[in-house]
Amino acid sequence: MLGCVGQNSHGQELVFRDLFNGKNLTGWIDVNTSPETWSVKDGLLICTGQPIGVMRTDRQYENFIIEVEWRHMEPGGNSGMFLWSDAKPDGNRLPKGMEVQMLELDWVNQHKRRDGTLPPIAYVHGELFGAGGMTATPDNPRGSRSKSLENRCKGVGQWNRYVFVAVDGMVKLSVNGKFVNGIRDASYKKGYICLESEGKEIHFRKIRIMELPKGLADASNTAPLITTPTQTVAEEQSK
Repeated sequence: MLGCVGQNSHGQELVFRDLFNGKNLTGWIDVNTSPETWSVKDGLLICTGQPIGVMRTDRQYENFIIEVEWRHMEPGGNSGMFLWSDAKPDGNRLPKGMEVQMLELDWVNQHKRRDGTLPPIAYVHGELFGAGGMTATPDNPRGSRSKSLENRCKGVGQWNRYVFVAVDGMVKLSVNGKFVNGIRDASYKKGYICLESEGKEIHFRKIRIMELPKGLADASNTAPLITTPTQTVAEEQSK
């Protein structure tokens, strides 16, 4: 596990803090799902997968390290996290941003190609790609997407651990203890972090972030700030 506290060369303290506190959804804002989509039980963040959509953090982030554990509860489950997102799906259910894919292992069997062959297994082991119009350069290209170099994810009911380092438009992803994927030159370098609901139940726990020193983000490569009045999911559920 990465260390919890450190300092950069300027003496700034680098500390992990919870993005999910294990008690409620304080700090998270629903974008286009429903109050029933997300809940907390026994310290776990539970997503039903219905409807398809996202919830976002209540503020933007630039450079950071995130640790997250997740498990799918149904074969072929689909979910993920969006980094540097605009959190504005508009006509689509999912927003613009850097997607860190979280697929259950049976996904490839349930989504065969038209000719009956299976998609690359790397689909389900931490694929990285710009979604919703975000552009980026893949380290391990599969078209515009970056596929993992090694198959390391676990199946239904088993916990997976992702660590991703996101700095100046570059993301490096560790899957269950080993860095296996990367992408760079993202067109956004600052934005919201989103959790995705996409069809089937998934659980999250131990979502932590360490903010790193500011870098190359400016007005030209930062997602638009959302200024409309909002309530966190926790506030909506307390009504």
